Amino acid sequence: MELLTIFLGVLTLFVAMAFYYEHPKAQIPHGFSERQKLYVFHYILNFGFGLAAFLEKVGILPEVYLLRTAMDGIPPLKDKHLLIKDLKFEKVKVRTYQPKTSTTGQRRGILYFHGGVGRFGSIRAYERTCRYFARKSNSVVVSVGYRLAPKHPYPTQFEDCLTATIHFMRNAQDYGVDPSRIIVCGDSSGGTLTAAVAQALVNRRDLPRLRAQILIYPFLQSVDFNLPSYQQNEGVPILLKERTIALGLKYLNKDLSVIEAALKGCHVPEDLQLKYQKWVNPDYIPHEFKTRGYKPSAKHPFSEEAYAIMKQMFDPVFSPLLAEDSTFAQLPEAFILTCEYDVLRDDGLLYKKRLEDHGIKVTWCHLQEGFHGTVFLALCGKVIAFRSGNKGLKKIVNFLRLM
Repeated sequence: MELLTIFLGVLTLFVAMAFYYEHPKAQIPHGFSERQKLYVFHYILNFGFGLAAFLEKVGILPEVYLLRTAMDGIPPLKDKHLLIKDLKFEKVKVRTYQPKTSTTGQRRGILYFHGGVGRFGSIRAYERTCRYFARKSNSVVVSVGYRLAPKHPYPTQFEDCLTATIHFMRNAQDYGVDPSRIIVCGDSSGGTLTAAVAQALVNRRDLPRLRAQILIYPFLQSVDFNLPSYQQNEGVPILLKERTIALGLKYLNKDLSVIEAALKGCHVPEDLQLKYQKWVNPDYIPHEFKTRGYKPSAKHPFSEEAYAIMKQMFDPVFSPLLAEDSTFAQLPEAFILTCEYDVLRDDGLLYKKRLEDHGIKVTWCHLQEGFHGTVFLALCGKVIAFRSGNKGLKKIVNFLRLM
């Protein structure tokens, strides 16, 4: 018993040390009304990251397993209003949610791609989200359980989402869905997948056209990690600036030693800088988003080593904002949700601009007190939910009802 107590004490000490040194103090702006609640959530989350890292270092458990388990949470009870089935579209696992209420015509269909940086997240983790959208918008929802890295390396996640989407589009009527009313939707890296799938389908003449794409605080570019939102929100939970780059590198199974070079912008060669500045440029961010302490970043020498490691991040499948103009001109109508206190805010703003520059209709929802993950947390119980997430969910449902 005494040895067990000592062991648990040492384990707690090491985890606490990992937590303290690897995760900086949260930088939550004073204007945030649920400030203390976000502080508590931040430290609980960071303890989880610290524990996961520690368990992997000592060879007990891979880091992703603990994070996946935590994100899955406790599944909700049965839903008497929905018919829920686990199926496979080709070889891709999906879960369908069909309202039991009768309808005079065909319903809209929604394919949902969950977040989790390609390494965690699941159908189970987004059970509440997909049930909510099915019930509130009277839609058939398909939650796509794409395979996860590192066991299934990038771009398996995109390929699975594209396969599931094509299958559903071809067989929509079997689920009571109008093929002309199919929408792709996702949050965070699921928003990345949503944009990439929408882009991949623009030249498919053998399929119906997507009705819309819904991007919820999406990651869309790996060129500039010093946009105003990255500077202003570098320490705001839950997606810290350095964590964003580290998670992306882990997703691609790349060396984390290039994080510092990426923070300085050393990973982009001059010819690509010239090309991408047409699309990824702080000059295109409206002035009102620069008033909270933004300073133009200094230029640093190019690093061939950093580019060699990170060049895969410039693939439009990974960074959809870098797709060519000819692709953007054919994209479907979009709903884009951004959060003021999110490092990815400006990715959404720049994507919105590119779409509008090509005459694509965009419905934009900006959550003034939103942070990364706020919509996902809105359905995880009153103790965890934040008011901004509830507002975002309602805006998404209102958009869906018009489709």
